[in-house]
Amino acid sequence: MSNPDGLLVDIAAMVESEHSNQMPLTVVVPGAVITGRLAPQSLWHERVAEVLAASDHLKPFAALFAESEGTARAGRPTHLHLHVARILQGSYGLPHTGGMYRIAIADISSWTVGDLSYSDQ
Repeated sequence: MSNPDGLLVDIAAMVESEHSNQMPLTVVVPGAVITGRLAPQSLWHERVAEVLAASDHLKPFAALFAESEGTARAGRPTHLHLHVARILQGSYGLPHTGGMYRIAIADISSWTVGDLSYSDQ
């Protein structure tokens, strides 16, 4: 979306200000439909840092996310931060356990409040 949807930006700003991670959201971006829960940027960074720190091979990258936790820009959000998110592919959600996705709001062509259903079977 070259001109980001103001309502979506408002929702993202509210999630940031409330520090809530309970807003289910599904977005359409080029090549993918992604569904998950919208999280504040700081919580998203914290969780990514934890996952990376637990990996022997990826541990050095954890510091990049831990350092940027407190550097969220003031003003209007430019990205959505989804956790327990899945890329919907047919009737399946990938990855099975959910992932962490950062999506530029400008890339979103459509969206809906709610977590779309999928089948694991």
